[in-house]
Amino acid sequence: MHRRQFVTTAASAGLAAGPLAAAPQNAFYELRYYHMRNGSQTQRTADFLSKHLLPAATRLGIGPLGFFGAVIAEGSPFILSLASYPSAAAFVESMARLASDKEFQQGFDEYNSMTELSYIRMENSLLRAFDSVPSMAIPPAGKRTPRIFELRTYESNNVKAAQRKIRMFNEGEAAIFQRLGMAPVFFGETLVGRNLPNLTYMLSFESLAARDKLWGAFGADPEWQKLRAQPGYADAEIVSNISNAILRPLDFSPIR
Repeated sequence: MHRRQFVTTAASAGLAAGPLAAAPQNAFYELRYYHMRNGSQTQRTADFLSKHLLPAATRLGIGPLGFFGAVIAEGSPFILSLASYPSAAAFVESMARLASDKEFQQGFDEYNSMTELSYIRMENSLLRAFDSVPSMAIPPAGKRTPRIFELRTYESNNVKAAQRKIRMFNEGEAAIFQRLGMAPVFFGETLVGRNLPNLTYMLSFESLAARDKLWGAFGADPEWQKLRAQPGYADAEIVSNISNAILRPLDFSPIR
């Protein structure tokens, strides 16, 4: 993607998805990866996001927003931005409003200067929230050590298998996470992105040790064991690949 085509290209992608927009109660999420090669690119990107994108999004009412760096993840270093929108139309409108915001555009032009590379590639995807968890759950703020966030993506061999996995979450798996205290942030079906069909969700934990303990409790949970034993819900039937990343929120991230 040409760097100066960022806003218009993103808007075009949203317009393409518009006719398939879901009911307003289901949020839409944009995941955007800024892939970098060195520390100066990481700092330059963090400065752009904190000093220009976040203030503009706040002015325009875009969000909730989160910004994360990798702790354990393939393709590091990168910065991941997460944005929630009430509808596909709101996603498209936000791109147009950013394009019209003169203060943001000044920072955007500086960041996308060809005199110094700010990133290697950007990669983004658009997701629709699950019916059972139709909006983002923001972890409570406060003076505390930043949480650990885990982003997991489940790929499926075909669309019908992917829909069964989504139904599995809707019928109980997401509720088990919540009951055990795994603190889901969002669940979404990927509408536009790579390695389709797939779904992605994010969980938050107090620490890596807490994560390990809670995943152990989940694996041993009787309700989970019963759910996964139902016909058509075996992993081999509905999931072809699982990838995950352990993330920390950046200092300026509203979601932390």
